[in-house]
Amino acid sequence: MNFYVLTLFPDMIEQGLNTSITGRALEKGLLTLKTVDIRDFSEDKHKRVDDYSYGGGAGMIMAPGPVYRAHQYVEQYINARKRAAENTGAGIEEVQSINKKTRVIYLTPQGNVFNQSMALKFAGEEDLIFLCGHYEGIDERVLEMIVTDCVSIGDYVLTGGELPAMVMMDAIARLVPGVLNNDASAEFESFQDNLLEYPQYTRPEVFMGKAVPEVLLSGHHAKIEEWRKEQSILRTAKTRPDLLEKAELTKEELKFLRDYLE
Repeated sequence: MNFYVLTLFPDMIEQGLNTSITGRALEKGLLTLKTVDIRDFSEDKHKRVDDYSYGGGAGMIMAPGPVYRAHQYVEQYINARKRAAENTGAGIEEVQSINKKTRVIYLTPQGNVFNQSMALKFAGEEDLIFLCGHYEGIDERVLEMIVTDCVSIGDYVLTGGELPAMVMMDAIARLVPGVLNNDASAEFESFQDNLLEYPQYTRPEVFMGKAVPEVLLSGHHAKIEEWRKEQSILRTAKTRPDLLEKAELTKEELKFLRDYLE
């Protein structure tokens, strides 16, 4: 998985991702990260990338030129990398992807709200470009020209797109094979089947008078899985009942849920 970030603050992205699990994945080559400073593509002698909004209004708007040129630079970089791979005997899928438009994700409160299903979809891409806006936004014309997906991480406004981009890259990276030491961890996490994750426990067996549920000590794997599924259903019903509408439950699990709600 190759991440490219168009940003005014490349250091912020690099410092954020070069730590912990994503940092180790970058070191191993499971992920790559290239940040591109949009200011480098400004033709203004002071490297300005913003201007006043036509029609008036508060705040400044990021101009289309620097954003467009930064994007073109990344597309050319990606295609050059693919051609180099072709010359070293890459597979047919790699060759066919040359000159294919790369997915460009614009981080904006106006986008579709990011979720685990979107993370899975994006994790299937070879390359992803993230566009981080600032000020009062980006000139609409360049967005229409280059953006394929508008994505939000919630119904609130931040000062820029860097934090949302890092949130998304972290969630997507976890789904790349080999990034997690235990790949099964990515399979059975919260939201994977529209249910929240069940409670987890570790040693000691008793902590300040609170004991680990007996079923988890039983060694009976079928009963443990049944308990975990029931706990996921209960936790979802309590805190995120909206998710239950999309959850696929068996007849027995539906009865268990109805009994709980009654």
